[in-house]
Amino acid sequence: MPEHTFRLNGEQVTVEAADDERLLWVLRDILGVTGPKYGCGINVCKACTSHVNGKAANPCAIPVKDLRPTDEVTTIEGLPATVGADLHPMQQAWLDQDVVQCGYCQPGQIMAAVALVRRVAEEGRPITDADLDGLRNICRCGTYFRIREAVRAGAEKM
Repeated sequence: MPEHTFRLNGEQVTVEAADDERLLWVLRDILGVTGPKYGCGINVCKACTSHVNGKAANPCAIPVKDLRPTDEVTTIEGLPATVGADLHPMQQAWLDQDVVQCGYCQPGQIMAAVALVRRVAEEGRPITDADLDGLRNICRCGTYFRIREAVRAGAEKM
């Protein structure tokens, strides 16, 4: 079995996995990281959204062979460390806005929101409704209004 090395939540990891094994299964089944959720497996629902090199990505669509030793994968478990706190401001906003119902999609929602806020900040502008409309993570509970409010609140603290 081939070995694959990359950085996960700030730590270098090496795993044995088939080249075509999707990163989501490497994270969950080999490394025991359960924040990224399996929803559809075809890059549509976005329940597994994590960051690869700081950008939102869906591990269900990434073969582990595509990762390099210098690639940084950040999951919801590693998000607080990116700001040196117990909770990332976006996670706190989720709590403050009482977003969660079942909670299944929330790690992916939060990771997508953080990536969006970072991108918009780099562009030097405030978040717009069009930006929020671009978040395509599916939530079966339908808490979209609270998600939008939490993204705006989290953005103010980031």
